[in-house]
Amino acid sequence: MPNLFKPEGMLIKDAENREYISSLAGLQRAMSEEKILEATVLLCDSSMRLHIDLYGIRGIIEKSEAMLCREGEDVKDIAVITRVGKPVCFKVIGFENEGGRTVAILSRREAQKQCFIEYLSDLIEGDVVLARVTHLDSFGAFMDIGCGISSLLTVDSISVSRISHPSDRLSVGDTVYTVVKSIDRENGRIFVSMRELLGTWLENASGFEVGQTVMGIVRSVESYGVFIELAPNLAGLAEIREGTNDKSIAIVGEYVAVYIKSIIPDKMKIKLVLIDSYRGTLPEKNIKYYVDCENTAHIARWRYSPLGATKLIESVFE
Repeated sequence: MPNLFKPEGMLIKDAENREYISSLAGLQRAMSEEKILEATVLLCDSSMRLHIDLYGIRGIIEKSEAMLCREGEDVKDIAVITRVGKPVCFKVIGFENEGGRTVAILSRREAQKQCFIEYLSDLIEGDVVLARVTHLDSFGAFMDIGCGISSLLTVDSISVSRISHPSDRLSVGDTVYTVVKSIDRENGRIFVSMRELLGTWLENASGFEVGQTVMGIVRSVESYGVFIELAPNLAGLAEIREGTNDKSIAIVGEYVAVYIKSIIPDKMKIKLVLIDSYRGTLPEKNIKYYVDCENTAHIARWRYSPLGATKLIESVFE
């Protein structure tokens, strides 16, 4: 069954959504059908009410209806004002007359409540979910996993190849697939992961051969060598050679050209030689999935390590 509860921003250009919000009759029909719609927030007034663009009809979301909170919690001002200029989901819950004009009374909270009851509360560890990046911090990325409800993708769950900050891999507004990593049902928190969708060691290594010179990203510089990311779930090690310019070109976050010296599956090691800083056109941050995310609802187990490898890296969701 398809997921009807998308991250905010994914309905805004939908033809059906536009039809509902472009007339009073459409909004009235949406209320009777309890339809979840989306539109852009134009402003937040001094009473912390959100004003919504509904093609000439004014829509209002009261502060108390701006988001779903846990029992006993109040909606914080910052959670309201940061919606300005962004699309938000809502349900039409009524109409009022202000100065001879009809105003649509909207509720984002009700849309989120329905999303939680009918979708998020049924999720289990290992479920594949669509998410949109809403905020980046040093420890991870906050992800909208449905109707603006937030989940956390910690930096160590983004990929096997270590990164220093989520911005190395993601940007605000990116829509990506994730896997439910864990659920704190007592506090209503969901944590997601990405690395299980980005391929095993062997799947990633199969794209490279000994003797090739390829491009990679310097991820860390240690006393014993430089870790170079060849793919989001694959990194190799280049020793720093005395009497060379290796140290000058080994700058964290920079692209370099590297020669593949050896590929050792049982140790999950790729030995590299630094050649030079990379001077070509930088590639876009396209994410390659090794799982058919559109048609895969759940994964029970993921093993990154090759069979017989000396180190085991896996995720078990059963």
